[in-house]
Amino acid sequence: MDKLRAIEVFIEVAQGLSFSKAAQSLGMARGNVTKHVAWLEQTMGVQLLTRTTKSVSLTESGLSLLENGRELLDRVEGMDAAVRLTVKEPKGMLRVGAPPSFGAFHLVPIIMAFSRAHPDIQVVLYLDDGRSDLVAEGLDMSVRIATALKDTSQVASRLAVVPQVLVASPAYLAQRGHPADISDLAEHDCMVHALKSPTNIWTFTGATGKASVRVRGTIRANYGEPLRHAALLGQGISMHPTYMVKQDLMAGRLETVLPKFKPVGVDIYAVFPSRKNLPVRVRTFLDFLTEWFHRPDWDTFQNLP
Repeated sequence: MDKLRAIEVFIEVAQGLSFSKAAQSLGMARGNVTKHVAWLEQTMGVQLLTRTTKSVSLTESGLSLLENGRELLDRVEGMDAAVRLTVKEPKGMLRVGAPPSFGAFHLVPIIMAFSRAHPDIQVVLYLDDGRSDLVAEGLDMSVRIATALKDTSQVASRLAVVPQVLVASPAYLAQRGHPADISDLAEHDCMVHALKSPTNIWTFTGATGKASVRVRGTIRANYGEPLRHAALLGQGISMHPTYMVKQDLMAGRLETVLPKFKPVGVDIYAVFPSRKNLPVRVRTFLDFLTEWFHRPDWDTFQNLP
């Protein structure tokens, strides 16, 4: 049996902790998946997975193989790609993580354009809050949106800088009034993103420099989309990257709050596990993303009218 193929099968099982899901993803019979993993355990002389009737979990040896096995496969693919680079396009499966709203509405069009240019690369999109362990989840890269990245163990490439804006519905502002200064926000229902503002502090830049205010409200969420929806329903004031609410502002469903004060912007990063050599398929996608975010229509898209 091919050991590299067995490692590939094991990694697929380990990532989803499921033989059935691995079989479906690989297009194999479940029995063949089981045989590959059993053969690998016998060959290596260790137990890689703990199996019960209800669950599958990784042993310490299995976790080590998951972390090192993906690097091994990427290095083999890199060697193979280096030989084929002059005559063939890169190919293979590319696993990309992204925040749900940005991934579904803004990254999908980019992936569609990328797939047209590189049909031999299959992109698998995983929607998460950006805190996933890239190695454990089997992600080749993750697109993250933050004011600053806290995990210094990973390699990050900044793709774009995006302004943010405070918004509320016309109905909410008619009932509660328009705040005239950021200090007035303390008297409003402000809906906070739990990951971007864990201490409930919003920071702005204005004519006199930077200023911060601690806000409070009835709704918090770890994703921006629920807060946007609550704002549309008239619940309160929320803060979003401009790409997320531009259409709502243009349609009049939301209004800008405190336009003279600019919330601190967020950066869009491509994040990778700490590796010396990126697989060709990952480098190709990174180059495509970088070029896309430097297009003039991206600047037009992110700025408010």
